[in-house]
Amino acid sequence: MKLSSRTRATTLAVALAGTLALSACGASNEADPGTAGSGSAETQLSGTLVGAGASSQQAAMQGWTAGYSSVQPGVTVNYDPVGSGGGREQFLAGGTDFAGSDAALDADELAQAEQRCGASGVFELPNYISPIAVVYNLAGVDELNLSPDVLARIFAQQITTWNDPAIAADNPDVTLPDTPITVVNRSDESGTTENFVEYLAAVAPETWTYEVSGDWPVPGGEAAQGTSGVVSAVEAGAGAITYADLSQAGDLGVASIGVGDDLVAPSAETASAVVENSEPLEGRGEYDFAIELARDTTESGNYPIVLVSYHVGCVEYEDPETADLVADFMGYVISEEGQQAAADSAGSSPISDALREQAQGAVDAITATS
Repeated sequence: MKLSSRTRATTLAVALAGTLALSACGASNEADPGTAGSGSAETQLSGTLVGAGASSQQAAMQGWTAGYSSVQPGVTVNYDPVGSGGGREQFLAGGTDFAGSDAALDADELAQAEQRCGASGVFELPNYISPIAVVYNLAGVDELNLSPDVLARIFAQQITTWNDPAIAADNPDVTLPDTPITVVNRSDESGTTENFVEYLAAVAPETWTYEVSGDWPVPGGEAAQGTSGVVSAVEAGAGAITYADLSQAGDLGVASIGVGDDLVAPSAETASAVVENSEPLEGRGEYDFAIELARDTTESGNYPIVLVSYHVGCVEYEDPETADLVADFMGYVISEEGQQAAADSAGSSPISDALREQAQGAVDAITATS
């Protein structure tokens, strides 16, 4: 394997509790239906937009709503981080204008969405991309490379010391200590867990035979609540390793992962690349851009351990004001400015220009039935 440099993440404070509601002051002229969606102050809007869903988007939503308030000061955006499942349920029941979700709608939910939104259906936009880093605490080891099967064997607790021959084979130029490995996993149900184990099941199926879910499947090890909990546990424990949002890695080590003949470090660019190169899910609507993540990619420069969170909404709304607000806010979210606001707040990976162009087509299609 060719070696690539390890990426260190910047510590970001992402604590945010309860409903995010940011409104701002300013002018308001009602826009004509279908003319919004640029995230631009050229057409001033007013009103309240209500969303709910994935807590993974909390910090990003703080950045989006704060930035959007400078563009549309007459608009209030409320977002309740109730969780992906709760957000989808509320949206499909008509309780919110849009949802944030760490998973695409399933077949039953798509049928419900047609009842909620009509024949035009829904849009699903992968607007939030977060690299999941393999984070470790190992004195004297500043760079660590792990092939997929070795990574799976570590987290399956089949490899239990850092100087195991399998790890040494991935790191021929590194002096590895005989320190025991402490695997730290999430104690709570987690989208980060589900995405991480989905990756392990895809790349090391003979080793990782556990069912994919948001609950950590391997007994033993050490468990901690939330991203902050697992990171704190690794910081406190020599020889510890976990999986966590890259933005929270701080000064801990971040492993490069084997992809094809390369080793790839998590970064905004490598995470966005794997999303762009993934295939769309079949049987979706024209503006539904849900994807089947290419977890087993062999493409150089693609980092496949990522969490992708969607924004879900109607292509057609009954109320013209709602259509305008949804289109305009989503237009801001996918803009370069909006994606940078999320990156600054949450450490997420900005979407690529290709993904932005694709999403803009959906945003431009949002309209009202009356």
